[in-house]
Amino acid sequence: MGRRVDLKEAAELLGSTSEAIRKRAKRGTLASETGEDGKMYVWVPDEVDGRVPNGGPRVDEQVDERVDAYPDVLTERMVSEIDHLREQLREEREANRENRRIIAGLVQRVPELEPVPEPREAPKTPTNLHPTVDPQGDDAGQETAKSPSWWRRVFGA
Repeated sequence: MGRRVDLKEAAELLGSTSEAIRKRAKRGTLASETGEDGKMYVWVPDEVDGRVPNGGPRVDEQVDERVDAYPDVLTERMVSEIDHLREQLREEREANRENRRIIAGLVQRVPELEPVPEPREAPKTPTNLHPTVDPQGDDAGQETAKSPSWWRRVFGA
C-alpha cells in the first residue's frame, strides 16, 4: 500500500504543498488517518505511475489514468456536451430574435401614440361679476349660474 508519512513529508515526496495534500486527504483521493498525537498522516504509494514519487512529475501534473483507459467514453461525453450547448445557444438566439421583433413592433407604434393634450384651465377672470336674482324672489341674492368645480375644469368632465 505504501508508507505512512505526515503531511510535510508527503508534500515533499509527491512534489506538492502540505495544504494540497491535506485537501486531497479530506476529499478521499489520498488515503489518510489521524494519529494518536492528533496529526494527519497519509499513505504515500511506493510508486506513482510506475515511478518513485521523488523521481516523477508532480502528482497534480500527472495524466489521469481514466483518460487513457476510456478515451472513447470521454470523447462521446464531450460531443454530447457540445451538442447540448449548441442547442442552448440556438434557443437563446431564437428568443433574442423574438425579443427584437417585439421591440421593433413597439418602436413603430411610438409615433402613433401622441401625448394626451393637457386640459386648458378655465379663465381666471370671473364670468359672473353680478349675482342674478331669482325672479321668484325666494332666494334673493343667490347665484344661479355657478362656475364648474376645479376637478371638472382639470379633467374636462
